[in-house]
Amino acid sequence: MNHISPRILLVDDEEGIRFALGALLKKEGYLVEGAACIREAKALLSAVNFDLVLCDILLNSESGIDLLTDIKAAWPAIQVIMFTGRPELETAIRAVRQGAFDYLTKPVKYDNLSSVIRLALSHKQIREQAERYRADLDAIFRSIADAVIMIDTAGKLVRYNEAAHTICGYGDQQCDKEIATMETGCEGTCRDVIITSLQEGKPSIVRRMECRRRTGKQRIVSLTVTPVADADQVVQGVVAVVRDETRLVQLEQSLSQREQFHGILGNHPSMHRVFAMIEALADLPTTVLINGESGTGKELVAAALHHGGCRSNAPYIKVNCSALSESLLESELFGHVRGAFTGAIADKKGRFERAHGGTIFLDEIGDISPAMQMRLLRVLQEMVVERVGDATPISIDVRVVTATNQNLEEKVQQGLFRRDLYYRLNVVKIKLPPLCERRDDIPLLMDHFLSHFTTRFDRTVSGFSDAVRSIFMRHSWPGNVRELEHAVEHACILCQTATIQSDDLPSELLHNQSPKSQLSLPQETPPHTLHDALILCNGNKSLAAKMLGISRRTVYRHLGE
Repeated sequence: MNHISPRILLVDDEEGIRFALGALLKKEGYLVEGAACIREAKALLSAVNFDLVLCDILLNSESGIDLLTDIKAAWPAIQVIMFTGRPELETAIRAVRQGAFDYLTKPVKYDNLSSVIRLALSHKQIREQAERYRADLDAIFRSIADAVIMIDTAGKLVRYNEAAHTICGYGDQQCDKEIATMETGCEGTCRDVIITSLQEGKPSIVRRMECRRRTGKQRIVSLTVTPVADADQVVQGVVAVVRDETRLVQLEQSLSQREQFHGILGNHPSMHRVFAMIEALADLPTTVLINGESGTGKELVAAALHHGGCRSNAPYIKVNCSALSESLLESELFGHVRGAFTGAIADKKGRFERAHGGTIFLDEIGDISPAMQMRLLRVLQEMVVERVGDATPISIDVRVVTATNQNLEEKVQQGLFRRDLYYRLNVVKIKLPPLCERRDDIPLLMDHFLSHFTTRFDRTVSGFSDAVRSIFMRHSWPGNVRELEHAVEHACILCQTATIQSDDLPSELLHNQSPKSQLSLPQETPPHTLHDALILCNGNKSLAAKMLGISRRTVYRHLGE
């Protein structure tokens, strides 16, 4: 009971009863007000917060039942005890149905009335406490971003929060229904786990499963189910919490893509710039020229431009221009009609037509002939092609991506490549750095390819020896990433131990070390050279010492440690 004394309203048309009964109640510490009619009672109820009303059923020409009805409608928390000098079963039943706490007959014994008052006030306190708990639980439910679902021992939905409606699709119409029979538009994996946990009385946890509702997008969620037991450890139901981790998974994937972007590996700033350009260009129809040494990944960049953009569901056609003769290349690119040349026994679509709506990738574009350069220029200018042997123009919608390991600007200066075509192709250029300019990525590439080939060949190779890592860091890599991939594949095939050793490497990798990279220092090593070695070894002093053929003590002495 509260520290403030309970307030009681005594409603009776007999002043003597109000005075006598009021005096007794005040003596017990209650705060008492009196009213002779319904009008006075309502005025006091509107002005004062009462805990209890004692009301006579017969109030002159009025009925206390009417006041009871008004109290329960406007002030439902107030307890009401009815009493009357003319007890009737029908009246008693009506009073209880209307919400009276009890019904007493006159003359009322005060001891009995006092006991009923205490019970009524105690009941009010319990209800208010339960209401506070319910309000607190509602506030907690609303504040939790995770879906919270309460299931009773019969497997029926008891309660859920707003997040459960958003994530799982639960609604008010499903309360008090068995979850096993519910249809929320999903595959029901969570419900199966909840039912199993309820039946076995054991907690369950499912990490990051796919959740796809027919009316919504795919989500990644984690589910935790905890049984709720009473004092005797009898399970009374379960509480299930569904956490939507879609955004977290996307962020993790985003972080992962810092090192791997559409199959292109690289954590060097120069590669991050390439990734940024790919993202910026992916949805644009702009012609892109990819320039870089052989083996740097030009084809991967072209594929990323296509698959990462709005044309990803349309055709992606690749052509190696240096692998075909001029006549074959013309037929492959533009198609031909039957009889156009010997062997043309049927009409054939060219690669440009097949790429309609999508992307065509022209690799080794620097090797095409002047005649082909002229035809390609018209395609880029007018977006039409003509099949060999036919003058009918065919309109196309194609995004053109080209690549070369040559310096087209020099070829333009030498008159070997059309200047106007060069400008058409070189609207945006993506320059891929050679591997020797991003040595920080070598360990990343080594580990990636090792993981790939150990899976492919079903090997148990776990890593590289320090000597092998040193060799890889010193090598000049004229073949770039492709050469490194082949070297790891070769080593993985030959390796007979847990780690790849020097003897497992291709012989050319051992013999063709770059003179500039073969650092060899005397006992007194210039500090700036040591600094270069430490950069190559990612700060590993022991490995730097081995690379330079000096002791670790010498390394520490030069570093001043």
